[in-house]
Amino acid sequence: MKRRATILLSVTLGLTASLFSQEETKLPAKENFHLYLLVGQSNMAGRGKVTETDKKSHPRVLMLTKGKEWAPAIDPLHFDKPIAGVGLGRTFGIEMAKDNPDVTIGLIPCAVGGSPILAWEPGGYHPSTKTHPWDDMLPRAKAAMEVGTLKGILWHQGESDSKEDLAPKYEERLHALVARFRKELKSPDVPFIAGQMGNWPERPWDNWKKMVDAVQQALPDKITNAAFVSADGLQHRDKVHFDRASYIAFGKRYAEAYRKLRK
Repeated sequence: MKRRATILLSVTLGLTASLFSQEETKLPAKENFHLYLLVGQSNMAGRGKVTETDKKSHPRVLMLTKGKEWAPAIDPLHFDKPIAGVGLGRTFGIEMAKDNPDVTIGLIPCAVGGSPILAWEPGGYHPSTKTHPWDDMLPRAKAAMEVGTLKGILWHQGESDSKEDLAPKYEERLHALVARFRKELKSPDVPFIAGQMGNWPERPWDNWKKMVDAVQQALPDKITNAAFVSADGLQHRDKVHFDRASYIAFGKRYAEAYRKLRK
């Protein structure tokens, strides 16, 4: 009898937790559920140290989990590698929620650490994570758009293409990527925001990284509804990735760039 009571209690608690979770992630009407796609490589996925503050949810900022379920947006948002940590996405989402008190923000994390831009083409493969970044992203984005409205694409990438054989082709591939996003997601005017790679004295840029940076900086002049976000003054944690405070500052810069596009 005691064992039966224990089982019943466990089932009851499980159902209660499930109902509570559903209540917390209840979705608004599609037009009031604003979606933002987070794509690129590790500095979009985030590698900042996670603190208790980063685990606190905002009532109107959600994330699409690996299992394609909506949950409160807490860091790490991404799941590309075990080292995923604080990134810029959660801060950006909170800023958008502040600007729009009547809407809920949905973040769609899809970045893959180390992925070159070629991995973001149909059929593209990334060996170190054994993933297909574009092919994995597309069904996630489309599933999210069944219940929400895509409002922006946030991109941070370029380090893996800052090489002699890849950098000269980066502009063509980036412009094609933006067009492909907009076509496949049926959002021809959706804002596309690209962030600058980290530039630190401890690891100075070579000519190939400068070439990729120039392409990204020129994006707003060559692509409609596009913005570039400077990383000037931000700090690193390992000469490759930004530190936690810089990711948070970067998220605010992305938000400001988005606001300027929407004016």
